[in-house]
Amino acid sequence: MNDGAAQRGSVLDDEQSRRLVEYGDVEHVEVGLELYAPGDDSYDFFLLLTATVDIVRDATAIEPEHLVYRGGPGDFLGELSLLTGQHVYLTARVVTAGTVVRIGATTLRRVLAEQPDIADLLLEAFEERREFIRSVAGNALEIVGRPDVAETLDLRTYVTQLLLPHSWLDAASHPGRSLMTSAGLTEDELPAAIVDGTVLRRATPGTIAKALGLTYRPDGSPVDLVVVGAGPAGLAAAVYGASEGLVTVLLDRDGLGGQAAKSARIENYLGFPHGVSGAHLTRLAMVQALKFGVRIYAPCAVASLDLSDDRRPAVLLENGSRIECRAVIAATGAHYRRLDIPQWVTFEKSGCIRYAATELDVRGYEDQPVTVVGGANSAGQAALSLAARGATVDLIIRGADLGARMSSYLTDRIRAHSRIRLHTGSMVRELAGDGTLASIVVERPGGRQDRLACRVLFCFIGADPVSSWLAGVAKDDDGFVLTDGWPLAGSSSRPLPFQTSAPRVFAVGDLRSGSTKRVASAVGDGAGAVSSVHAVLAGE
Repeated sequence: MNDGAAQRGSVLDDEQSRRLVEYGDVEHVEVGLELYAPGDDSYDFFLLLTATVDIVRDATAIEPEHLVYRGGPGDFLGELSLLTGQHVYLTARVVTAGTVVRIGATTLRRVLAEQPDIADLLLEAFEERREFIRSVAGNALEIVGRPDVAETLDLRTYVTQLLLPHSWLDAASHPGRSLMTSAGLTEDELPAAIVDGTVLRRATPGTIAKALGLTYRPDGSPVDLVVVGAGPAGLAAAVYGASEGLVTVLLDRDGLGGQAAKSARIENYLGFPHGVSGAHLTRLAMVQALKFGVRIYAPCAVASLDLSDDRRPAVLLENGSRIECRAVIAATGAHYRRLDIPQWVTFEKSGCIRYAATELDVRGYEDQPVTVVGGANSAGQAALSLAARGATVDLIIRGADLGARMSSYLTDRIRAHSRIRLHTGSMVRELAGDGTLASIVVERPGGRQDRLACRVLFCFIGADPVSSWLAGVAKDDDGFVLTDGWPLAGSSSRPLPFQTSAPRVFAVGDLRSGSTKRVASAVGDGAGAVSSVHAVLAGE
């Protein structure tokens, strides 16, 4: 393999290889045979017994064919796309004739479930290879756009969340302009993506997902559990459901991680004493879900539920697809609210208003004046992350007490930080700037107004539940889903934990009425709901 970079952790011992051979079919392959190539919808896992195979990135209009790595006897071929279902973007070509063991993707998932030591080795190698491939074969997916535009940020966040190999080009840079010229792109067609030579104008996460084969494709196989929403609660439900034998599908309208993925740093989550970014925690959970065979589709928008069959609820997608299952776990969480002030949408579209503080969001604001609005943990984490990068942060909250909704470990740091200025009892009343945000007007207690320099505003002011798709399920006055306390129609039994008024529908995380808005409690909800699902299914 090229420079040995993709070989680390990829060596099976003889005993492991013997066990793995039992899951597949031994084949003889000749020189020149392509085991898979771009254009294939999927590919198989190959254990190389005596053959040698080159993994190459095919030639493009501007680049020659490129050797990614070479696998020899005792090695195996494959990376994370085996588990995600992404379309093939590299070619595997036999360069030394010999024998291989072919294992289909479905059987490979059984290997991961039944052989934990092999699973650990394969997953480590798959992740390493994905990272390596991202650096040497990023032109399988190229994104070009203006970095400070919201639509561009959405694309970059999506491909980063799903660990998709890609390259990013600023439209103002020389490489960016060259790519736009070769692809025939104009400024008003940005952001754009080039997927294996196909140009996607005004690209969105949805169009990229479709081009890569990551959208939902019904295959007729039965589904036990559909989890809607891929934040911490949904990811936990999917992991626990699949690990306990349920055929599990995970759907999300946007991407993975929910609001947690937008947190710059989570320090009060058990097991991470040094803290963990929401994005990193999301990636770990995604790989864990893939390990147990969860079928992940994102972005994949759910339109509604069909509860006409008491024993077979169906999830209806906006594209017209229908997924029948035995149980549904709703984990769609909540969306951050927007401030009702003039020009909000204008500055939002220009990328000057953001609802997350990930690495991509905070990058570029060193030594700049920025504003964070909100009084909960996410706002505190964002303020500290920005200040740590050298930004001057104005933290604005409506209440008089910073500690009313924020953890003390954050409030103590905020009050002590020289780069954070706290404004209590205050509200943003005006946004100003020509094209990009330059300043804001803040109203103080008593009505006095002050203008503050501001290049970007991070907004964390509360959330509304994403529950409109749950027609027929009981909710509270604010739209959050009621659980646990509702008598089930036609039954005298007590409701199960997380069970809604629809017996086979469960609600978890921020979507649930009365929930604690913390990552740990959301994960607990997801795990607990799976136990309730098993209880319902046991009564069939």
